[in-house]
Amino acid sequence: MIVEERIVSTFCELARIDSPSGEEKELALLVSSKLEKLGFNVTRDSYGNVVASEGRDKTILLSAHLDTVEPGRNVNPLVSDGRIYTDGSTILGGDCKSGIAIILECLESMKEDGTKRQGVEIVFSCDEELGLLGAKDLDFSKLVSKEAIVFDGEGPVTQITSGSPTYLAFDIELTGRAAHAGVEPENGISAIKMAAEIIVQLQLGRLDVNTTMNIGNISGGSVRNAVPEYAAFSGEIRSHSIEALAKVEAYLLNVLQDTRNRYQDAVITESFNTEFEAYSVDPQEPIVTKVIDSMIGEGLTPDLVVSGGGTDANVFRSQGINAVVLGVADHNAHTVREHIMINELMDAARFCETILRA
Repeated sequence: MIVEERIVSTFCELARIDSPSGEEKELALLVSSKLEKLGFNVTRDSYGNVVASEGRDKTILLSAHLDTVEPGRNVNPLVSDGRIYTDGSTILGGDCKSGIAIILECLESMKEDGTKRQGVEIVFSCDEELGLLGAKDLDFSKLVSKEAIVFDGEGPVTQITSGSPTYLAFDIELTGRAAHAGVEPENGISAIKMAAEIIVQLQLGRLDVNTTMNIGNISGGSVRNAVPEYAAFSGEIRSHSIEALAKVEAYLLNVLQDTRNRYQDAVITESFNTEFEAYSVDPQEPIVTKVIDSMIGEGLTPDLVVSGGGTDANVFRSQGINAVVLGVADHNAHTVREHIMINELMDAARFCETILRA
């Protein structure tokens, strides 16, 4: 039986362990210990990912990630009125520690009840928030599962991610020419001014129903009385349409070239990296059909929702594992307003049991 007190306690235990990207070791050791007590063979690969198996042939992969975004240190989870939340000084870490808690509670419950279930493989990955890095480093030859449930979605478990965009990251570096700002500013080339002129030409936010663009970081200069010689900014383009993404990338490149033409003594360099590729879910895929039918059978109403984010499912699918992403009861992820609805957390753990019985 899924036990509310236990799953809430497990989540709070996980939440109190600092695990920002790159610092997941303590959390990885804890969840490894819990999985070993549940009878799993557990290893940590060279990247730090937790990989667990039972040595069975026909299995389903259950997955969530270990890392959280900042501010995610010294998290103090509070429980009241059916919610888990914080005092507003940090995130909660429901993305994705609620996914880990759901999987652990499901397995604990089924072991306690002696419930027969299908075989399970587990991956708790590192550095998901930095571009799915842990999943990209997995040795997929050691996994036998061909289907996966990734517990890493927003909202209730009934929220099924039906599609994810391609994510193109870019970094722009600008080198101008330093000069004394009060004595000879006309002899300088301001890298910050160049960066600003580029950015104001870009349409940021939602460009169309499929495409978004954002500048997330900017830096430059050294002191207030010098024309800044160096500046840099980084951003991203996401789209479910390869054509739309290519069009936005081309426009950015044109803006950069126009800026070079106007500041011929400056140096502007750019780098682009595709962090993950888009996918869309076919409702007729066996794993999707299984999820939808199981939800309906449990009196739940499945809701297929296109996502603007990426998860380890993007990597799993690129490696031939049909993965579907489900909600983990988390709301307002990546903000200090993040909270978990306990009734939804319970529903997710119960549904995990249903899937493993199927």
